Amino acid sequence: MGIKKHLYNSIATALCVGVWYSTPAIGQTTSSLERLDLLFEQLLEAEPDEVSRLEGQIISEWSKSGSPALDVLLRRGEDAAEEGEFAVAVEHFTALVDHAPDFPEGYHGRATAYYNMGLYGPAIDDLRQVLVLEPRHFGAMIGVAIILEEFEKPQDALEVWEMVAALNPADPDIEAVIERLTTQMSGETL
Repeated sequence: MGIKKHLYNSIATALCVGVWYSTPAIGQTTSSLERLDLLFEQLLEAEPDEVSRLEGQIISEWSKSGSPALDVLLRRGEDAAEEGEFAVAVEHFTALVDHAPDFPEGYHGRATAYYNMGLYGPAIDDLRQVLVLEPRHFGAMIGVAIILEEFEKPQDALEVWEMVAALNPADPDIEAVIERLTTQMSGETL
């Protein structure tokens, strides 16, 4: 009986792992990924007046978990953060991360809450995880760049801002930050 149970558990585990590896991550259906690819292509060729709209559409795609229950956790975390209740936001985002470890927005929201609590180590850890799951996540890159600049690492921050600019070359705000950091590092006064 013990061998049959062990064999059954092994087969069940293999099936679960196979299904897990063959399905897209939560919130990342094939059509969602295709839509993101298209939006990023459009962002590369966008005029400055189109940037905000395209960024908003990308963020909207990233925010789709594919589950109403997970969407509630995301919304509750975002609402708590907007109200300045960062510890509560961390709780909601942690629940989201626990239930959907492949959903980047849970980590991104929690990183933002940690940052606002002055917990830079956990914020960086979560931003790193966002970028593992979605390497084009310009919001996470910007978070990393801001923290690097706060730690007086302008060269490192500049490199990250340049990666953001490679994804979004028409954003005048990104261009202004790059110019400011370049000027700062050259020793010129603004």
